[in-house]
Amino acid sequence: MQAIRIETTISKDGTISIKGLPFAKGEKVEILVRKRKNKAQKKYPLRGTPINYIKPFDSVVESDWIVLR
Repeated sequence: MQAIRIETTISKDGTISIKGLPFAKGEKVEILVRKRKNKAQKKYPLRGTPINYIKPFDSVVESDWIVLR
């Protein structure tokens, strides 16, 4: 099965027009329409970001814990 990906915008009257498809006239096709994800928004924006720990093995001073105050 051949898949073609086309990104388009829905017109003001709510229709979509697709031209220049590489299929013969009369050939049956299946059409799947879904909303395009916004690439600017990431579900986990910090995923893949390097983490640097400064002095990871030093002890924690109890007076620094807000919960214990």
